[in-house]
Amino acid sequence: MISLKNVHKSFGQTEVLRGISMDVMKGEVVCIIGPSGSGKSTLIRCINALNDIQGGSITVEGQELRDPKLDLLALRKKVGMVFQQYNLFPHKTALENVMMAPIKVLKQNRAEVEIRARALMKKVRLEGKEDAYPGELSGGQQQRVAIARSLAMNPDVMLFDEVTAALDPETVKEVLVTIKDLAAEGMTCILVTHEMGFAREIADRVYFTDRGVIVEYGPPQSFFDDAKDPRTKQFLSQIL
Repeated sequence: MISLKNVHKSFGQTEVLRGISMDVMKGEVVCIIGPSGSGKSTLIRCINALNDIQGGSITVEGQELRDPKLDLLALRKKVGMVFQQYNLFPHKTALENVMMAPIKVLKQNRAEVEIRARALMKKVRLEGKEDAYPGELSGGQQQRVAIARSLAMNPDVMLFDEVTAALDPETVKEVLVTIKDLAAEGMTCILVTHEMGFAREIADRVYFTDRGVIVEYGPPQSFFDDAKDPRTKQFLSQIL
């Protein structure tokens, strides 16, 4: 579904991605871990064409992202993304936040969108919070609204960029349960995460990045219990 081949990305003189290659199959859950500044967030932002790349190629469902004819709207309809910051509209209710993109961007019928949005609010366990404003919701609840908002576009792939990093420990679990439900339903997911227990439980493969390269990857059990690279072992020893 997603293929990265020798991807390079620089910001000015700083090379952030230095030859990243990976493939993600339909229905797979891939977790990307690594120290701050290792290129994790940049990597998934490139998959959504939020960052352009200087070298290599990224294809999403056969569409080359460096193609000058790339339809960005079509790409972002296919590839949903949830960020560390929720970025909800504070003057809109939770339900209105979920409904906005299908109505404004996709020009879909309001009544149909509302039915789907209410179902999505239920899916992320926020039934009864449809009329609440973001300021009336906890961080974990706001993040689940953000997930529902992304799902409202009916994406084929979901990207999660450290979505629990800004949350207090009590609300982390409710967001992780929501992502786990999506994965169980067969949604293709790529997650940048610091939640190692969650990565072990949910991932089909775990990638460890450092200084813009993939150091090591593998199925979670062998990755966490039998890492081969000294840098991976050092990283895991500090956080597990």
